[in-house]
Amino acid sequence: MSEYVRIYDTTLRDGEQTPGVTLTPEDKLTIATQLDKLGVDVIEAGFPIVSQGEMEAVKMIVKQGLRSEISVLARTDKRDIDAALACDVKYVHTFIATSDIHLQYKLKLSREEALRKAIDAIDYCKAHGLYVEFSAEDATRSDREYLKRVYKTVVNAKADRIDVPDTVGYATPKYIYSLISELKDTVNVPISIHCHDDFGLAVANSIAAIEAGAECAHVTINGLGERAGNASLEEFVMALHSLYNKKTRINTRLLYETSKLVSSLTGIIVQPNKAIVGENAFGHESGIHTHGVLSNPLCYEPISPELVGRKRWLEAGKHAGIHGVSAMLAEYGIKPTQEQLRQIVAKVKELGDKGKHVTDADLIAIASQIMNQQSIVEHVKLMDFVVTTGINVVPTASVRLVIDGKEYVIAETGVGPVDAALKAIQRITDKIASIKLNEFRLESISGGSDALAEVSIKVEDSKGRIASARMTGEDIVVTSVQAMINGINKVMMKAIDRDKDKEVKGYTV
Repeated sequence: MSEYVRIYDTTLRDGEQTPGVTLTPEDKLTIATQLDKLGVDVIEAGFPIVSQGEMEAVKMIVKQGLRSEISVLARTDKRDIDAALACDVKYVHTFIATSDIHLQYKLKLSREEALRKAIDAIDYCKAHGLYVEFSAEDATRSDREYLKRVYKTVVNAKADRIDVPDTVGYATPKYIYSLISELKDTVNVPISIHCHDDFGLAVANSIAAIEAGAECAHVTINGLGERAGNASLEEFVMALHSLYNKKTRINTRLLYETSKLVSSLTGIIVQPNKAIVGENAFGHESGIHTHGVLSNPLCYEPISPELVGRKRWLEAGKHAGIHGVSAMLAEYGIKPTQEQLRQIVAKVKELGDKGKHVTDADLIAIASQIMNQQSIVEHVKLMDFVVTTGINVVPTASVRLVIDGKEYVIAETGVGPVDAALKAIQRITDKIASIKLNEFRLESISGGSDALAEVSIKVEDSKGRIASARMTGEDIVVTSVQAMINGINKVMMKAIDRDKDKEVKGYTV
C-alpha cells in the first residue's frame, strides 16, 4: 500500500445529486473554498453540461486559484467535454457504463460500441490538453475480463488515471480487494475507487481498495450522494489516519466545521449517531462510560474529539452516575456536597425512568432546588422582541437583548416567525460569543389550538462547547425564544468555567 492516499472530493457533484439538494453557484463556491482549506487533493466541482448555473459555478471555482485540483464530470460525449473546456478546467473525469445491464437497458450499446466511445472521448480530451480520469460506470457488476480490457485500452489511449465505481454499492470488501489487485496487474496508471453506500459498505470497500493498491478514493462530506450516498470523507480519512497509519493532506481539525457548513447549505441533517461528525459521536450518558472517560478518555473514545474539531460532552439520564453528573455540574461552576450530589443523581434517574429527556437546564434546576441556589447566571437578558408574519408578509423579528450590561437591537427575516426570531438572536450572540443553534425540536404536549408546546434546543459555541435547554409554554414563538436565551446563557457559563482548564488528558493531539 502507498503511504499517502489521495482524496478526491465529489460533494459538489455526486453529493449534490442527493435527492432534495440543489446548490447555487455561490453555495458551491463557499463549499469549494472550505474543501480547499480542509486539504482535499481534488475537488470535483460539477457536471458542466447539466445547466448554465452549473457551468457558472465551475467557472467561479476555477477562477479562485485554489490549491486543490479542480475536476469536472463528463460523459464520453464531445458536447460534455466541450462544456468542460468552456469552464477552463484542465482535469476531466469522463465515464461510460460497462456492465451488460447498463449497456443493454440504458445505453443500448454493444460492448464494442461502448469501448469505441471511451477511446474517442479520451482522444478528444488529450487533443485539447486535458488530464483525464476514466471511470467504467457500474464496474463492480461488469464482466471482469471485459472490464480489464476496457481499462487497458483507455490507458493505451493515454488516460492518466482510472477510477473503479461501485455504482450501486453492490460489492464487498473481499470482492473490491480482488478486483483492484487484478487491475494493478493490468494497468500501470494510478487507480481510484468510487463507492456508494447502498449496503453500508462504502467506507469499508474504499479502504479495501487502498489495501489492494488503489491510491485515491472518491468521497463526499457527510457521505452525501445518490440514494444511500457515497463513502464519507470524514470516516474514510480518520480510519486511514488512526487504523492504517496512512497519510492524507486533510486537516482533520476542520472536519466538523466542514460537515456543519455542508449540512447547513444542503439542508441535509447529519444523523446524531454518525461516526466522527454526528452530534453523539463524543457524547456520553452511561455512568460506567462517563466514569471511564473522565478517568482517561481512551477508555471509551478511540480518538480525541479535538482531533476532528469536536468537544466531549456528557448528558444526564437514567444511566448517569455520580462522576458524570458531578462533572456536568462542575462545567457550570456548581459544586454540590456528596449528599446533595446523591440526591441530584437520584432525581435525574427518577425523571429518566419516566421517559423524560433530562437537559442541562433540567439538571441545573434540580441541583438548584436541592442546593437552594439560583439556577442560572443571566449573562444574556431578553428585554423585548416583536415579530410580524402573514400570508403576504416576509416573517420578521426585532429582538432587544442586554449582554453583560450592554444593549443590542437587531432585526432579521426568516421562513417563519420562530426562524426569524432565533436568527436575530444568533446574529447578536454570534458577534459576542460565536454561539449557534445546533438543534431545534418542537412538540405539542396537550391537545387543542391552545396546546402547550415544549421546545428543546441545543446550542454550540466556537470552541465546541454544547448546552441544551427546554422550555414549555402556550406561545410557540415566545417559548422558542426563551429556550434559546436559556441555552445561550448555559453555554456562556460553560465557557467562563472551562476556559480555565486547557488540558486534554489521555491523548497525543
